[in-house]
Amino acid sequence: MEGVYGTPPAELAAAAPVALQTSPLIVDSEALEALEGGSLSRFVVGAPPGTLERRYVLAQALRALAPGGELIALAPKDRGGSRLRKELEAFGCEARETARRHHRICRCARPTDAPGLQAAIAEGGPQIAPALGLWSQPGVFSWDRLDPGSALLLDHLSDLTGRGADLGCGVGVLASTALESGAVTEMTLVDLDRRAVEAARRNVTDPRARFLRHDLRRPPTGLEGLDFVIMNPPFHAGGAEDRGLSAAFVAAANQVLRKGGTCRLVANVALPYEALMGPMFAKVTLAARAGGYKILEGRK
Repeated sequence: MEGVYGTPPAELAAAAPVALQTSPLIVDSEALEALEGGSLSRFVVGAPPGTLERRYVLAQALRALAPGGELIALAPKDRGGSRLRKELEAFGCEARETARRHHRICRCARPTDAPGLQAAIAEGGPQIAPALGLWSQPGVFSWDRLDPGSALLLDHLSDLTGRGADLGCGVGVLASTALESGAVTEMTLVDLDRRAVEAARRNVTDPRARFLRHDLRRPPTGLEGLDFVIMNPPFHAGGAEDRGLSAAFVAAANQVLRKGGTCRLVANVALPYEALMGPMFAKVTLAARAGGYKILEGRK
């Protein structure tokens, strides 16, 4: 059996068609942590850019490989690829490195003795982020701090009422604050990232909270007639700006709201969310602006 993490370019390192997908950013993927130790013969890893996250993924892949099993790990040179070989060597691997299409590609066999795996897994695994006081994990958006956009939106949630959703909920910071109001009767936390949803479940224990792992680039199912939506929508995918992702979040908010319901979002002031929201909502207003961020409210 083989494993794959992410969507590495097939022309650089092809994964088998039947390889188990283990990326937390792909719906219906297997949980990397749940793979049985020594159960795989080959693993292709599209290594993530963050150091703690990348070392965690490499360590988990090596843990899942049988001794002698093949590991292929690759990443763009400027997004962690230049560090791959040294990181694998720190785990006892004899890595062979090649370069192609701005990537570094490392191949090695899983050594019988692979030191440091458990330490890397602990450092990159689920943990309480001290600055947040919440469960989180490296790789989740703003995993160890409150981002300034969310901080601004937190101050504009006290008047919410009825049934709502937090689209792109992360570890549940916004939803937790919204649920401080007794006028909120239900809150659905939605995120693509499995790690974020699992952390949010641990952080938001209010019985009014529901959780949904979903890629909002597709219409959400089971959500309709909501009174409000809150969100700090992403505008990057794979490290590059993606206006289509922003548009998908706005469209999803419009779809799940009842007529007269409101979408309240925070964004960088330079991003043209007014143009995205204008055709979808009856009215769009600027609710606040501070520190380079703005809060927009759209009424359906």
